[in-house]
Amino acid sequence: MGIFTKTLDYIKTHLGKTRDKIKSSLQAVLTIGRDIDDELLDKLEETLVSDDIGVETTEKLISDLRAAYKTKKIAKTEDVIPFLKEQIKSYWLAQDRQLNIAPAGPTVILIAGVNGSGKTTSIAKLAYILSRTGEKVIVAACDTFRAAAVEQLSIWAQRIGVEIVKHAQNSDPAAVAYDACSAAVARGAKYLILDTAGRLHTQKNLMKELTKIRDVVAKQIPTSPHEVLLVLDATTGQNAIAQAKMFTAAINVSGIFLAKLDGTARGGIVIAIKDQLNIPVKFVGLGEKPEDIAEFDPATFVEALFN
Repeated sequence: MGIFTKTLDYIKTHLGKTRDKIKSSLQAVLTIGRDIDDELLDKLEETLVSDDIGVETTEKLISDLRAAYKTKKIAKTEDVIPFLKEQIKSYWLAQDRQLNIAPAGPTVILIAGVNGSGKTTSIAKLAYILSRTGEKVIVAACDTFRAAAVEQLSIWAQRIGVEIVKHAQNSDPAAVAYDACSAAVARGAKYLILDTAGRLHTQKNLMKELTKIRDVVAKQIPTSPHEVLLVLDATTGQNAIAQAKMFTAAINVSGIFLAKLDGTARGGIVIAIKDQLNIPVKFVGLGEKPEDIAEFDPATFVEALFN
């Protein structure tokens, strides 16, 4: 959806911490003018793993580099980064990273994620951008157990100018979801975004409750939820992978919203997510303002990361 599009310069600026870390670590290995050899490739492998590219992806990259070096397709350190960029881009096969839209009635977007992942802010960004199209957007405060969660979402809803459905704190989250679905249909909303409790992915009972919300929504609005987005905190690095695996088992995650990408030097985790999960990263959070959201585009991301 074009409303999310951001320029390469914008992405580069907001990936500054990750780009600077990768640039510094690569420069320490890729001395200008040096010939490529096995020793250099071993050091490069260690460097890429430390940059959160992921072990599996790194092994694949180094294997491709080694083959290219042995067949004399590359020879000098200056050849390495252009080669890496093209290889990483090629790993992302054509995959639908667009927001799934309902053919009729409200598009229901279920949002999950652990506390502190940036979930509520990410919901606000998504709601804000979607509301800029002139369509009615409703958010539902189903995170009823965390102190101030309902209040926090209410403040955001007022700030960005969207409607909110909420109950009192400690209410049944599934009941909020039920009422929100009814409201979305009755009010002719185009989008319904449900905030769910920030469940720790290790707490099985709470994960079952999340599944209950999904089932309630599906009964209220057939074929929904149309999108199940998992918000991951980019600053947590490899721990985000473990979270994603557990949430996917509970609610069939259809896409990832990678938050706080601007505030971390560990943005290489995007590449690891692709290799280990094969769940599309659909959106990235690149700041604190409502408009600081972008659709994830692999080619732009790789160019910004290694530029």
